[in-house]
This record gives sequence, structure tokens and C-alpha cells, in this order.
Amino acid sequence: MDSAPASDDVYLRPSVQTAVKLLIVGHFAVGKTTFVGSLSEIRPLCTEEVMTEAGALVDDLAGLRDKTTTTVALDFGRLTLNDRLVLYLFGTPGQQRFTRLWQDMTQGALGALVLADSRRLSQSFEVMGVLEEHGLPYAVALNQFHDAPAYELDEVREALDLLPETPLVRCDARDRVSATRALIRLVEYLLTRTGQLEHA
Repeated sequence: MDSAPASDDVYLRPSVQTAVKLLIVGHFAVGKTTFVGSLSEIRPLCTEEVMTEAGALVDDLAGLRDKTTTTVALDFGRLTLNDRLVLYLFGTPGQQRFTRLWQDMTQGALGALVLADSRRLSQSFEVMGVLEEHGLPYAVALNQFHDAPAYELDEVREALDLLPETPLVRCDARDRVSATRALIRLVEYLLTRTGQLEHA
């Protein structure tokens, strides 16, 4: 993973005027923890635990033979875009039994980036449904896995039934540059919708 360098400066710059809460969401094992870790300028808070036999009974591990840990609460990271704007990234757990937890995390969030996996696109519907239920705008980033089908983005857009204005991009959650581009696309989209960041 091409992780962001951990900064010794854990405090915000005095010049920061706008702090924005963004959610990084998606189904189980789609790469949310990796994404937050790639971008965070501070050492990210991760609540990953080793998966147990009991968890294997309720979590769908089909096609995920290398999956040994899972997020049980949240991931948290910070990314300063410029002297005035900082983004707080909240990665949510992906299992259905934690949906209530991350529903609470939508409070105060400006938007969300939905990570999707072309091998399991149908599992993204519930995630997007929760965001729509809470009126939270979102962009979708198709995380690249080496064994995933290489669908065209137009095919993915149709399969996910996305609105024409909903951003859809490819990304590699392990790569900081790629993850940054996906996040920038979300921020650009939020700008067009709300204008809340236009002076940041």
C-alpha cells in the first residue's frame, strides 16, 4: 500500500477556516480502511480486528480468501487540502450488522465516497440506499482488484443505476495519487451542489 506519510504535526494549522466531514463507505471488504490509510496525513485511527470463526458465519467471505481482519467501528483520517480547508475522513464498517452505526455517522457529513467492487456490484445497492435515505450526496469509485472484471464505466453506471450527474471514477485504494483523484472528484461534485467549499 502506498500510504500517506504520517505527519508529526497532529494539530490543525491556525489558518484553517473550513473543516469538512466525508464518509468513505462501501460493502464488506471493498477497501475502505486501505483508502483512508493511503490518504491520511496523520496516523489513521483504525479499528480492525482479526476475523473470528463466529464472524465467518455471518460475513460473506466468498472470493475473499486473503481477508483476515475487519473494521468493527470506524476508520478515521485527516487530509489538509490547503491552508484553509481540511477534510476529515470517516471510513465505515461494511457488514450489514453495523449499518446502524454508520447511519449515525452520516450526521454532519457533507457527502460520501462509495467504494465499489466490480466482482460484487449488487452489494453496493444497500449502501447507496442508506445514503439516499439520509439525503447525503455521493460519488462512486470503482476500486481496482487484480482479479476483477474490467467493465467499462458506462456499464458500471448502468448496472448501479446511477443518476447522470453522480460521479463515477476508477481508483486504486492502495495508491495515494489514485485515491486523491477519487476524493477530489467527490469534492468537486459537492462544490457544484452546495457551494459550501467555494471560499475554502
